Amino acid sequence: MQSVGGSADQARPLFGGALSAVIPHSATDISDLREIPDNQEVFAHAHTDQSLIVELVEYQAQVADQDAVKYHFEDIAGSNKALEPGAFEVTSVVAVPKSELSLSQCSSAWMLTGTQCVSKFNEEARNTVTLHLGLLRLPQYSTDVLITFNDPQSISPDSSSAAAVGISREPWTVQDFQRLLQTLTLHNPGLFG
Repeated sequence: MQSVGGSADQARPLFGGALSAVIPHSATDISDLREIPDNQEVFAHAHTDQSLIVELVEYQAQVADQDAVKYHFEDIAGSNKALEPGAFEVTSVVAVPKSELSLSQCSSAWMLTGTQCVSKFNEEARNTVTLHLGLLRLPQYSTDVLITFNDPQSISPDSSSAAAVGISREPWTVQDFQRLLQTLTLHNPGLFG
């Protein structure tokens, strides 16, 4: 599948054009394959088990900026049933300077790297996945924009994902994730209600 317009760095409209960002090569829009919640844009790599999710979530006013990205990471761990001790770990949290972002409306931005041991589709097999989270805080819209890059590290041979591994061609990198985070641009604040 070619990237939109053939240019690797062309921004792609998200949420009906209210936002846009540079989505990496080999991205399949999952909404073309199955129903996705209205607050999410989900992309999967065509040849690996990697995925990228751009999600609009409720702004958590009770959580300090530097803790908000961990809050969302733990929320994802809960959704992934990866909350038991040792099943998830945060390895780094860093602030992203606003000067590096296109989304000038955000009050602060954060990147988290961590791992979770998760299973797909309620399988017993558990896969170790590195999660890179980007959090752009928009208190004026009561919204946090959460960008999740799921990058599987070890796939259980019993997982339904096992077939996808080993043939990976040009997997996405942290730089691809950072480019998406940095190029995310707001075109229509009406998106936030």
